[in-house]
Amino acid sequence: MPLDIIVGAQWGDEGKGRIVDLMSARAEVVARYNGGDNAGHTVTVGQQTFKLHLIPSGIIHPHTIGVIGNGVVVNPQTLLAEMEMLRSHGVRVDDNRLRISHAAHLITPAHLALDKALEKQRGKGSIGTTGRGIGPAYTDKASRTGLRIEDLLDKSNLGEKVIAHVHKVNQLLSGIYGAETLDPYPIAAQYLEYARILSPYVADISLLIYETLRRGSRVLAEGAQGTLLDLDHGTYPFVTSSSSTASGALVGLGIGPGQVDRVIGVVKAFQTRVGAGPFPTELEGDLALRLRGTGSQPWDEYGTTTGRPRRVGWLDLVLLRYAVRVNGLSQLVVTKVDVLSGVPALKLCVAYRMQGKVYSDLPMGVADLSPFEPLYEELPGWEEDVCSARSWNQLPGAAQLYIRRISEVAGVPVRSVSVGPERDQALEV
Repeated sequence: MPLDIIVGAQWGDEGKGRIVDLMSARAEVVARYNGGDNAGHTVTVGQQTFKLHLIPSGIIHPHTIGVIGNGVVVNPQTLLAEMEMLRSHGVRVDDNRLRISHAAHLITPAHLALDKALEKQRGKGSIGTTGRGIGPAYTDKASRTGLRIEDLLDKSNLGEKVIAHVHKVNQLLSGIYGAETLDPYPIAAQYLEYARILSPYVADISLLIYETLRRGSRVLAEGAQGTLLDLDHGTYPFVTSSSSTASGALVGLGIGPGQVDRVIGVVKAFQTRVGAGPFPTELEGDLALRLRGTGSQPWDEYGTTTGRPRRVGWLDLVLLRYAVRVNGLSQLVVTKVDVLSGVPALKLCVAYRMQGKVYSDLPMGVADLSPFEPLYEELPGWEEDVCSARSWNQLPGAAQLYIRRISEVAGVPVRSVSVGPERDQALEV
């Protein structure tokens, strides 16, 4: 069955949003399967730039249905603001075009307050959360005390459930963290208003996707964050609170593995991450500033959600091979090749060294990368500005060599590269 899964093969921010936008041209349903509004997908269409945090970026195409799966945690305030932003740009968003799983969990102001209190308590040991309540919402989900989207349909009991939830969090805020408590009654009133607006959008997403696939129509599953932030398979504890690998799409949408056609990994031509945690190939100084950009353009290396400058470094092929393995990637898309133009010599991390021993693959996963020293292979750079290239053959030979080497070491084919943010700047290989 024609289900494609798009995953980030690094620490997120690989440019998945614009790849989803491109592939949505041939999809009927585009489905977000994990994370919350801590994710940020940027899509540029002509003079318009869309920054989306919850709604699948494929909804920009007028023929698609965007769905938010049960694996997502939803802040209704963010969702409604995003819906209005899309409408203001001429994108139709109604209950025929956007559907939300009844089993997705809700984020509340209490989750945000608890997230910030937790991070403050960690002090120097903070893990760099966005403070958007993602972790506490998933904690409630795992402890079976969370509020779900389907609770919005039960308006007679919703207010009491919200009030009880806020009271419970207030006990933690005051008793453990010494933080200010929240008034539950205005929050309950606000969620009753959210229920009025969002109830028509609630659906059984698993059934919707299953029936779409049975008709032979294509479904595109859109992940948030990246492989190295996966709760189980990432650089723990510096990870997100959900499954951002390809297997997360199956759980987060309620579908089985037999329906998967392709698993497409998106990777930058270099490496970035936001927040704390290990980063073996990280760069400092002028070259880091060169790769990051000034922040004056939407595609510069600053977080879509947080605005924080991203840490940057050379592409790590040890970690990419790991991403290929844990996701079962069938192909790669390499983004931001244009950013490397003008860098005289490029490096690729092809192995690690620890205590005199060389590792092509990590012996015990990616949780602790601190003991490893990256081993580099140097390749020639190119001076040409590649932004005007519209075919693979128009890329400089050195750029083609760089892409081919990524494919060779990673062990899967590179099917597309991007040389800019526009739709026509994605080149088939």
